[in-house]
Amino acid sequence: MSYVRRTVAIAGAALSFAAPFVATTTHASAAGRDGSCDSGEFCYYYNSNLAGSVSDFTGSISDYGTTQPSCYDFKGPGNGQGVCVKNNAASVWNRSSSTVRVYFNSGYGGSWQDFGPGASGNLNATLKNNNASHQFIGSSGGNQSPRNDYDGNARGFAQNNCTAFAAYRIASRLGVSNFSNSWGGTTWGNAGTWDDAARRVGVTVNTTPSVGAIAVNDVHKVGHVAYVNAVYSDGSFDVEEYNWNNPLAYGTRSHLRVSSADTAFQYMLHF
Repeated sequence: MSYVRRTVAIAGAALSFAAPFVATTTHASAAGRDGSCDSGEFCYYYNSNLAGSVSDFTGSISDYGTTQPSCYDFKGPGNGQGVCVKNNAASVWNRSSSTVRVYFNSGYGGSWQDFGPGASGNLNATLKNNNASHQFIGSSGGNQSPRNDYDGNARGFAQNNCTAFAAYRIASRLGVSNFSNSWGGTTWGNAGTWDDAARRVGVTVNTTPSVGAIAVNDVHKVGHVAYVNAVYSDGSFDVEEYNWNNPLAYGTRSHLRVSSADTAFQYMLHF
């Protein structure tokens, strides 16, 4: 699907609805994909207001596919049964314990809308019938496969440096489509000053890694920034980056930890 102008979605902006009627049987854990929205699952509905056929998921999906029989489809009874989920959903119910982010593009890209644990509601005007992927945020199910998708737009930073790549990911995956070296009315500058710039404009800065966080090293020369694409139960995390192990080029590192070490990351920025 072609890109449209990206907009920043407001987390939790979906209208809430009463949970639809379900059988009185209690599900101890999520069942397989059976067209029933069970406990532990994230569910799309073909129609608005949690109506029509259901498609249920227990993890992140980067691309639903567009043709039968290979696509993820609506399995439950009702309007839309058998239709591919991609670009055909109107509402959702998140019965998982994680926040789930719905994206406009495949590969967890473009505009997005968050649904917290237990939340239900209609997809917003940008995403209704324009849903291409979803991600379980802050859990192993939300981990993203590394992919060098940098668009070559430096956004006011040095081309093919860590800052340019991180700026691209903020713009393409975190919903801040106009992010640049002057975003928020301040200069972001070298990587080592990004945590200070983030504090000035109200971006959350802490030491807790999560998928989609921007990791900051502010002790190594001019610093370094990277995109966190995976977090593990032991607290370690993976990053995608430019200009670290591979000069002026893309690279990855795995199972890192926040520390004061010269080659580590000291802060996490959460846009």
